[in-house]
Formats: sequence, structure tokens, C-alpha cells
Amino acid sequence: MGERDIRIGDAERQQAMELLGEHLSEGRLDVDEYGDRTARVTAAKTRGDVLALFGDLPEPHPRFAQVAPLPSAAPVRPAVDRRWLQVAVPAVGLLCVALFFVVKNPLVFLLVPAVALIVGRMGNR
Repeated sequence: MGERDIRIGDAERQQAMELLGEHLSEGRLDVDEYGDRTARVTAAKTRGDVLALFGDLPEPHPRFAQVAPLPSAAPVRPAVDRRWLQVAVPAVGLLCVALFFVVKNPLVFLLVPAVALIVGRMGNR
């Protein structure tokens, strides 16, 4: 996108109309030209639309503020190292086997899918 394609706001339109008024008072524009150009300023969307109205006029021309470049997005580091996530489910599986021999309850194996769901959610961030 070029500098001329940047959209303008009411403050820029107001400045352009004031400058056209100066050109009118200097005799560079007649009343009909002034009316036509101010109407076109009110309908202007971009800097290029406004600057085109000043192409045949000497200074002063509208001045626009510099546009700051968009900040580059910093890479997002995952909250948890993915290597730990890859080890978590097998480690819980082995832990469940050991717990099964201690507590003699097969419900301890439900920890494996629960941890897998948690790890899966953390890995998608």
C-alpha cells in the first residue's frame, strides 16, 4: 500500500478545506472552484484523493502525519516446552501401571486419557 492509499480522517479533511480557503482568498480559485473542491474534500477517502485537488495549486498543500510501520510480531514462545508434552503421556502410562499394582484398581488407567486431553490442549496453543 502506497502513501497515497492511506485513508484520511476528519482532521485531514478540515485542514485541506482551510488550505483551499487560503487559495480562494489569494485569488487562485474562484468561488465555484472552491465549492467544487471542498465538496470533493468532504467525500475524499484517501490522501491521494485530497492531494489530487491541490495538483495545480502552489503551496500550501496538506501535510499528513508520518505513518508508523506496524510492529513486527515477536515469535510466541510456548508456555510449556513441547518436549515435556511429548514425554508426559507415556510417563503417565508407566505411572498408571505401577499404581495399578499398588492400589489394585483399574480406574487408575483413566489418568492416561485425561492427561492426553490436557497435553493435547496445551500443545495446540
